[in-house]
Amino acid sequence: MCNTCLMESVRASVRTHPTAFERSAVAAAQSRAAGTGAARDNLARSTGRVVDLTHVYDDAFPTYDGHPGITMKAINEFGRDRSNLFRLTIFEHTGTHVDAPLHFSADGASLSELDPQKLLCPLCVIDITAKAKDEVNAMVMPEDIERWISANGAIPAGACFAMHSGWGAKAPGASFRNTPDGKLAFPGFSKAATDLLAEMGVAGIAVDTLSLDPGNSTDFAVHYAWLGGGRFGVECVANLDRLPATGATVFVGAPTHRGGTGGPARILAVV
Repeated sequence: MCNTCLMESVRASVRTHPTAFERSAVAAAQSRAAGTGAARDNLARSTGRVVDLTHVYDDAFPTYDGHPGITMKAINEFGRDRSNLFRLTIFEHTGTHVDAPLHFSADGASLSELDPQKLLCPLCVIDITAKAKDEVNAMVMPEDIERWISANGAIPAGACFAMHSGWGAKAPGASFRNTPDGKLAFPGFSKAATDLLAEMGVAGIAVDTLSLDPGNSTDFAVHYAWLGGGRFGVECVANLDRLPATGATVFVGAPTHRGGTGGPARILAVV
């Protein structure tokens, strides 16, 4: 084949066979559009009831490392200063909070770089409370997701898929974090399950526990794979028992401090 013919063949191939990067960009755009569209559809059908999925937290709320996640120092007091003002010291991953991709990747998106369109999501809730009663480190497995789909229909691209294990009711007690012998113990996702959700174009996952991975995890496989793949997570979600399996819309009120790897957030659902 002549050089001119070869080059034209390559150009034609590029035009008709997009690169992996181009395919990824198109898939991401389609996922964003699908998620936002599904969220709008849910909102149009909603009753307008708002469910707060956020725990109120203070220095006694359980944290992964066991240290207080927030301290508050009064700077102004109304009786003295005619105003009230606290200075807060907050660790990013405490209370009900968002995990950004940067949390478990070298160069992933920080909180301030998250696409706002991905933070308004159709919400899917999977109930594993029965499993969690028998196994404190229970995991959402692919077969659980398949059963959920059989019962509720397809998971919309761009959705937030939330695990309801019943653990939210334990907060802020010690059993929210560990067993009586002090071992970390709580349900989470399996990597096989989150790999399946990633293939479906799910934008985020949420848990009513301290971590996306179960308490006995030593490799944080879900954190590395899910966040490393450019998706977000939400931990320590409250009140999932007040939501249907499908049909709600979630607003993920992530903070926007520059370069943040995560941060306490106000999470609201409209049903």
